[in-house]
Amino acid sequence: MPNNRYGACRPVAADRKNALKDTFGRKIEYLRLSITDRCNLRCRYCMPEEGVESVGHGGILSYEDLLRIAAAATRLGVSKIRVTGGEPLVRKGIVGFVKELAALPGQPEITLTTNGLLLDQMAADLKQAGLSRVNVSLDTLREDRFEQITRRPGLQRVLDGIHRAAAVGLAPLKINMVPIREVNADEIADFGRLSLEHPWEIRFIEFMPVSGGLGYSAENRFSAQEIMTELESIGPLTPVERSGPAGPARLFRYRDSPGRVGVIPAISSHFCGECNRLRVTADGRIRPCLLCSDELDIREALRRNASDAELEELLRAAVVAKPRQHRVGEKDYKEGSRGMQKIGG
Repeated sequence: MPNNRYGACRPVAADRKNALKDTFGRKIEYLRLSITDRCNLRCRYCMPEEGVESVGHGGILSYEDLLRIAAAATRLGVSKIRVTGGEPLVRKGIVGFVKELAALPGQPEITLTTNGLLLDQMAADLKQAGLSRVNVSLDTLREDRFEQITRRPGLQRVLDGIHRAAAVGLAPLKINMVPIREVNADEIADFGRLSLEHPWEIRFIEFMPVSGGLGYSAENRFSAQEIMTELESIGPLTPVERSGPAGPARLFRYRDSPGRVGVIPAISSHFCGECNRLRVTADGRIRPCLLCSDELDIREALRRNASDAELEELLRAAVVAKPRQHRVGEKDYKEGSRGMQKIGG
């Protein structure tokens, strides 16, 4: 990790008149807030089976610190906060934390990404606390393959959690699937058919080589075009017009389908020009770009009880430091050392 305060992407002075707008004109209004690096699965595309060192309780930001960051972000115009991990539902006190986030001035939309293992038992409480909706990461509908990919059992628990979340109104519910060649890409059509039966958004995300030492390599990536070909085998797809911030997914619907499908071409046709987000890691680093290892240290400021104005300035600096686009696929691109669970997926 860089030794200087701002990392390798040292910022220039931010323009206060533009709130959170970067040097390429992108308005930043979405904060992904990781609350833990711990996870109850060991997905092969995310982390190794063993030797995963946890930051530890003392290294993770307290809920109080995370709320200070979130409050600073909302004062600067952030209107959506996504709670991530690791697996966020393994951290004690998550329901109370969601309630405090939802009560922030400006009432930002609070969403959460989860692997679904604990969702069945927590969905109702999370909804009551103010959570708007959830994204569930699920890469197979087959029990044996679930254990192969995640190195843990639990497919039925995840499916029960999905149905429970939908029942309590955490909607529109989204399911994120990462198709991987010779692993689960043959299930794309099965996932697509879920949109014919349920009012869910089924999203297919190109595999991203965020860090090295994983169970799959870039050669296992199933491209967005290949994903579309599989989905079109079910029937014709009609593009869905987006309202508000477009987000990364290209959305489609089958005829008379209650749900829809989305394709996120994270690598083959990146969506960097539409990026409207910042990430804060559980150990207190602001990450301007998922696929850029440069980070800014906000933990140090929190530890010395920096003013709200200074926290806001650090967020502005991170926005100014956002690169135009990621460099995956370029000759000199190097995978980072931090896995997705340490960044906040």
